[in-house]
Amino acid sequence: MKAIADICIIPLGVGLSLSGYVAACEKIFQKRALKTHLHAYGTNVEGEWADVMEALHDCHVALHEMGAPRVTTSIRLGTRNDRVQSLEDKIESVRSKMERNKD
Repeated sequence: MKAIADICIIPLGVGLSLSGYVAACEKIFQKRALKTHLHAYGTNVEGEWADVMEALHDCHVALHEMGAPRVTTSIRLGTRNDRVQSLEDKIESVRSKMERNKD
């Protein structure tokens, strides 16, 4: 089953700069061949449900191995079975409506 998720993984107890930890998770998503879109407060991830969940597990393991005593994840996740939809499809749908409704 395909899934699209908005994921925010935060290592706790490691100081203020988190970009190295974010980069470690981005590499894990890439290694699993998941489609991603990094944004200012997380990452959109598209792929098979099992692959997304396994990548989240791997991120937690990696961040703990990097010295994070605690890791917290916030995730919004959606699936649909009526049609295939990509990250780009969702964005384009909103943009097309904005274009049609210009004043």
